[in-house]
Formats: sequence, C-alpha cells, structure tokens
Amino acid sequence: MKVYMGQMKPTLGNVEKNLEMMIEHIDRAIEEKSDIVVFPELSLTGYSLEDIVFDVAINEVPNVLLEKSKEISIVFGAVELGEEDYPYNTAYYLEDGRLLHKHRKVYLPDYGAFSEGRYFMAGNKFRAFDTKFGRMGILVCEDIWHQSAQYILAQDGAKYVFILFNSPVVIGKKKEDISVQWKTILGSNSLLNGVYSIGVNRVGVEDGTTFFGNSFVVAPNGEVIAEGKYLAEDGICCELDEAQLRRSRFKAPMFKTENINLTKRELERIENKKFQ
Repeated sequence: MKVYMGQMKPTLGNVEKNLEMMIEHIDRAIEEKSDIVVFPELSLTGYSLEDIVFDVAINEVPNVLLEKSKEISIVFGAVELGEEDYPYNTAYYLEDGRLLHKHRKVYLPDYGAFSEGRYFMAGNKFRAFDTKFGRMGILVCEDIWHQSAQYILAQDGAKYVFILFNSPVVIGKKKEDISVQWKTILGSNSLLNGVYSIGVNRVGVEDGTTFFGNSFVVAPNGEVIAEGKYLAEDGICCELDEAQLRRSRFKAPMFKTENINLTKRELERIENKKFQ
C-alpha cells in the first residue's frame, strides 16, 4: 500500500481555497500511483477558527472529494456540524466514492495556546474500521497523547493508524528537535502495538502560531521510514509493506500476549476505588 502525505498550508476560514490545494495534492498523489492520500487536522478550514467555527462547518463531504475518492482513498480533517448542531473536529476516510468512516476528536486540549473545548464538542469513541487495504484507525492530534486511544485501536484490529495533527513550533528548540516527542510517541505506539503510524502535520503561520510540518511514517518496528520537510509544504510518498507487520509482530509478540481481560479487570478496580 502506497501512502501520500499532503503536508499543506491551509488558509484560515477559506474552505474553497483549501479544497483547491487539497485537489492539487490528490492529483499529484494519483500521478504517483498512491493508494491513499492523507491531510492534516482541519485541513479544509485551518485551525484557529474561534468565532467562525460554525461558518465553516460542513454537513456533508464535498462532492469533489467523493468523486476523487473513486480514484484514490482520502483522509482529511474538517469541522463537522453534528446532530446536536454542535461542531466537531472530525477526520474523514473516503473510499470508492463514499464516506467509509469518520472519527470525532475525543480529547480537546484546553491549555497553553489551545482552547478547543470552547468551540468543539468532544467525540466519545475510538473504532477501527475495514478498508480494501486492511483494517485501520484514525486519531486526531491530542488523542495520540492518551495511551488508551492507541491501545483500543490496536485491540480493535487496526494495523494502520493515521494521526492528523496541527502541532506548533516550540520556541528555543532546534529544528531537528521540534518533532522528537511526536516521533517518540508514535514510535512507541508502532513498536508496542505492531502497527504502522502515519502522522501528518500542517505548515504555515496562523494567528501568531507557526506549525512545523515534518510529517512522518513509523514502521511496526518503531523506525521512522519516511518524513517531510520542516516548515515547508511537501508531498511525501511512502510504501507500507504488509509483510513488515507480520515480521515485527513475530519478533516482538507483545500484542499477541496482551491480556485484555486482565486490563479490563484492573481498570474496573481502579474506577471503583476512585468512587468509593
């Protein structure tokens, strides 16, 4: 399976322009004979939306993306207007002209420069799903910083986990050190759960915040096998070898020996203790 990561620079609130940029990446990915094209968190709208969040929310996936998904599967981020007329930070997976799966971001950061809880409703589930390329999972940014999210997707059978994020530069860090924490987390996720982790970040400056890019893929053995440029738009292709999944799970069989009943029992004990 060949994945193309569309490391783009969305324009805040300009859905039409962002859609045009996405189509350019999609056409490039098709030319590269990729199977799936993946975009960052909120690629359709930009990140710092605040009071315009309802103005850019969508009820349905744009038809042009559904049509393009007949040629290549598409993963992208947008504001979804939910059933309760509350907006969600949502990631969509399109395949063969239809919406196959969507994930509503569960963990909304409300610290530092982030205030997503003011504008978004939180999702309430993590689910793996079947595609023609295998069983997959999607997480959005802060979700990946919670071990339970990774664990649930792996136990639900996901072999490929897409992580859409918008992560900013940290002042004072060297360029090469900006993404160390992200690579550590996704590397651990891949190694311990025997999965491919595909992390796609945006670039550009928005409301004084600079996003660093450097999208990357981690193989099931924990090694980074492809990565994009820092602080610049990029299109990165990477071949994901299914045989690597089997080799990694054989050499490091932690996933096979995981005792999910023990985990469930101990979590119930901890939960009961908290409410005593």
